[in-house]
Amino acid sequence: MNTPNKITVFRMFIAPVFLVIFFLNIEHKMLISALIFALGAITDAIDGHLARKNNIVTNFGKFLDPIADKMLVTAAFLAFMQVGICNIWIVMLMITREFAITSVRLIAAAQGVVIPANIGGKIKTVFQMVSLISIMLIGEINEVFSLGLPLSVISNVMLGITAVISVVSGLVYLWDSRKVIDFKS
Repeated sequence: MNTPNKITVFRMFIAPVFLVIFFLNIEHKMLISALIFALGAITDAIDGHLARKNNIVTNFGKFLDPIADKMLVTAAFLAFMQVGICNIWIVMLMITREFAITSVRLIAAAQGVVIPANIGGKIKTVFQMVSLISIMLIGEINEVFSLGLPLSVISNVMLGITAVISVVSGLVYLWDSRKVIDFKS
């Protein structure tokens, strides 16, 4: 297994660590959670950069990298929903989008085709990760300085925008996939 793929697998283990920290009753858990999540986001950029730079892009990496991203982002969405700062409908849209894309990838794989993430998917991932980290940092600042900011409103607006971007990028991906997948078989 090459280094980028090892980094991708490492990111998969960050998701449960993030959840454990997020739900611990400790001071600055939002800040610590944000840092752990940011580590996962950074490893996403690093593994892709290393794979392209060293010309070691693999089908394993093309397939597993988006799954590692989904694990990390889904962990944050579910945690946010659990504490009341993310509406269930946003989570439902996000998870439905991810299942649809993963299903298309599995169909493609069964036909011997690997469909990597497109630019829309990459933009979606960056926007999700930045939004989730920002919300945790706002939550930390809100708690430390007792600002009384409506974190639920702020979070739902940011994540609602993220959901729209995700759905649009998913529809583009599904539309483009029709060119490389035989949906008749």
